[in-house]
Amino acid sequence: MKKNGSNGKVRNGLVAALDIGSTKVACCIARTGGERGLDIVGVGHQISRGIRSGAIVDMEAAAECIRATVETAEQMAGENIRQVVVNLSGGEPKSRLIAYEISIAGHEINDADLRQVLDPSVLNQDRPTDHETIHVLPVGYSIDGNRGVSDPRGMFGERLGANVHVVSASGGAVRNLTTCMAHCHLEIESKVISPFASALACLVEDEKKLGVTLIDMGGGTTTIAVYFDGELVHTDSVPVGGIHVTNDIARGLSTPVAHAERMKTLYGSAVPSPSDDHEVLKVPLIGEDDNGETNPVPRSMLVGIIRPRIEETFEMVRARLEETGFDKVAGRRVTLTGGASQLPGVGDVAGMILGKQVRLGKPQAIRGLAEATSGPAFSTCVGLIRFAINNPAVEPSAAYRPAEVPSGRLGRIGQWLRENF
Repeated sequence: MKKNGSNGKVRNGLVAALDIGSTKVACCIARTGGERGLDIVGVGHQISRGIRSGAIVDMEAAAECIRATVETAEQMAGENIRQVVVNLSGGEPKSRLIAYEISIAGHEINDADLRQVLDPSVLNQDRPTDHETIHVLPVGYSIDGNRGVSDPRGMFGERLGANVHVVSASGGAVRNLTTCMAHCHLEIESKVISPFASALACLVEDEKKLGVTLIDMGGGTTTIAVYFDGELVHTDSVPVGGIHVTNDIARGLSTPVAHAERMKTLYGSAVPSPSDDHEVLKVPLIGEDDNGETNPVPRSMLVGIIRPRIEETFEMVRARLEETGFDKVAGRRVTLTGGASQLPGVGDVAGMILGKQVRLGKPQAIRGLAEATSGPAFSTCVGLIRFAINNPAVEPSAAYRPAEVPSGRLGRIGQWLRENF
């Protein structure tokens, strides 16, 4: 696949997004500028190969799948792409809030002061040695201890502080992703954590302001993004997704995985209904051909297999949020997205276990995006496009050294919560 073009952020007004997931790989190409604004001009998607729990496990198979996906989108767009904004859902991402403060000696705060307080050359002492930083997001600034400043430029003070959200991921997973892209003759313009991208696609401004937890239920992982006061303050992931539900069905009913996926899609639900015992499903058996023997089972058995795994997923999410102290920060709103969130009854189970108001989120409309590719399963891909439009093509810093803050993760989170509540 031949790639050509300039080294600029957007070639010929094009932006390309690549969503590498455990069940599918999707590519969207958008054209920016002009009277029409933003248009999706190319879309491609393939079943994933060589990818497990969001991480590359077979370089050759993953590269082949990515090349096929990108070529499909290129043919539809009539253009070749060289750079892509790509998601990262594996690599055991770590999320940290760090406070940092500098002296500004009473002068007017300018861009140079912001660069100094967010100095990329200052290494973060708490970052795991095997991790690379993916995002550095200022959550809020303070001037002489007065917090809640969104943009300090043009103001005066003696000390300028910043609360910074740093997201890192395993260096091995990041290098594998970079190498795989190189095998596809593609350059990575930016890397974006999957829940951050999905949040950009699905959340509205009021949700971000008032506090919300976005839960992206993918094939191999379920990822979490917590917003408060308009800023992303926490991300996390649990290693359970839609694939695990499918595998449970395949094992429980002794049916091939492909048939298990079909049954989950057509008849599956996370909530039982009174008619389940009376509805009988014909389940093909492993080793039989398409016209071979089937095993009749009531639909209630299928629901009985699905519901425990969905409950387990949200219990793991609840435990992670309680462990980090962010279960209260996000208020009472949850937005579900991702392909696995489309299973009937998932929202009801989420509301019961998390004790919050739940809605199903899908990407906000972009011109040219077909209905088949505008559902929750494509939230990450659409969010990557929005990230590329609104952010310069700059790799994040190495991270930051915390100033005088309480030691330990919970100590810093506790301080941040006391300052903001």
